[in-house]
Amino acid sequence: MAALHPQVVHFTIVLVIIGVAFRIVSLLSRPAFASPAATTLLLLAAISSVVSARSGVAAHGPVERAPGARPAVMEHEEWGERTQTALLVIGAIELVGLAMRRSQRLKVVHTLAAAAGLVGVFCVYEAGEHGGELVYGYAGGVGIRSGDPRDVERLLLAGYYHQALADRAAGRSEQAAALLSAAVVRFPSDPEVRMLAAESLLRDQKNAQGALDALASLHVPADNRFMAFQRAMLQADAYEALGQKAAAIAALEPLLKTFPNPRLQQRVDALKR
Repeated sequence: MAALHPQVVHFTIVLVIIGVAFRIVSLLSRPAFASPAATTLLLLAAISSVVSARSGVAAHGPVERAPGARPAVMEHEEWGERTQTALLVIGAIELVGLAMRRSQRLKVVHTLAAAAGLVGVFCVYEAGEHGGELVYGYAGGVGIRSGDPRDVERLLLAGYYHQALADRAAGRSEQAAALLSAAVVRFPSDPEVRMLAAESLLRDQKNAQGALDALASLHVPADNRFMAFQRAMLQADAYEALGQKAAAIAALEPLLKTFPNPRLQQRVDALKR
């Protein structure tokens, strides 16, 4: 059930928001379908909230064991429980409305449901906001949801990449270079990782010749236009750093003929000037 948490949660969010919108519209007594639509959606949201909460509890174990993630997990779980309670209360009010569908006080019940629904929407927002913080701020569940080891490897690679960029931006060139070197050791056959390492030789270690040597040994797939563009630009930068502008132009012109590109043309023109 843990693996289903993202899907079920999004169903719950949609059901409650649209259901509450229909319930508010139904207070105007038209269109006629608004009230039964609201009841159906809000009852489904109440049921869905139970599945969402249980799947979230099933998913939190491995996530909260990650260093530093436990407070974020607990806060998200608390808001999930509040949301479940709120939606069950709304569902109960809607059931009362069904039982009183011929009563003159039905509009009072529906008004109460609409008010409770707004509280429910707020709870859904808070649970979603804390869930987003858990996923995007702490990588909660990222890489482990499917049980596929390759997902964890992709998570590790993303960590290498983003931390290296952060280190470079902060002026910690040695740390950035160390991370990307470690990435190459971990993923030696990945051409994109080797491209990043070659770029690091140029940007972080100021080793233009080393970058050229690394790029020369790099095989770029014939159908990968982005990597071909990236390699040519890096080669041009490395040649320019060595003071070899003619070689930089020679690295770019074949690519310009194959893949006409304004940015590439501007780079060639700047080198020629």
